[in-house]
Amino acid sequence: MKYEVIDKIEQIEVIATGKSVREISRLNRIYGKGRWRKLKGITKVRFEDGRVCKADVHWYEAHGIGKKGFKIKQIFD
Repeated sequence: MKYEVIDKIEQIEVIATGKSVREISRLNRIYGKGRWRKLKGITKVRFEDGRVCKADVHWYEAHGIGKKGFKIKQIFD
């Protein structure tokens, strides 16, 4: 199901950095070399059917490249 992040991400935590990021080779190949980190946080998301829910999301981020690969891990509402 498609969704979009519609609010500021809060309670951000770093899960992995550097070689601890399992997808590092794929991220470097697709988006370019960078100092990749895996993060998690809580935000509101809107699904394609119009529902708005609070969710725990995970994503990858690198300086100069930005946030990539958002995944919803848990829905709270």
